[in-house]
Amino acid sequence: MAWTTDELARIGDAEEVGVASRRPDGTLRPYVTIWVVRVADDLYVRAVNGRSNPWFRRAAAAGEGSIRSGEVEREVAFHHAAPSAAEDITAAYHAKYDRYGPAVVGTVVSAAAVDATFVLVPPG
Repeated sequence: MAWTTDELARIGDAEEVGVASRRPDGTLRPYVTIWVVRVADDLYVRAVNGRSNPWFRRAAAAGEGSIRSGEVEREVAFHHAAPSAAEDITAAYHAKYDRYGPAVVGTVVSAAAVDATFVLVPPG
């Protein structure tokens, strides 16, 4: 099932979202607060400090989990973003979060963060 127009708008416009990966027994880990950006009809998240980030490692291993933003909560699969999308995703992070300053935004536009980007895919 694809994202609905409402979900894309509500999640894509949210300042922060909660993302949780699944444990091996199928239960959700605690939600981690993270920035999210929308590019066209896709939603992306990046791990601060890259692939060494514990949240990223757990999500990569699980491959699935959940995202929540306000009243929207959806199951998702964590897919590594296509390298060809990196420039557009970085531009979206700058457009949405540059007001926090270069030191903060730098944590999600660095080469390490670009290498730790997931596209969030609803199941189905």
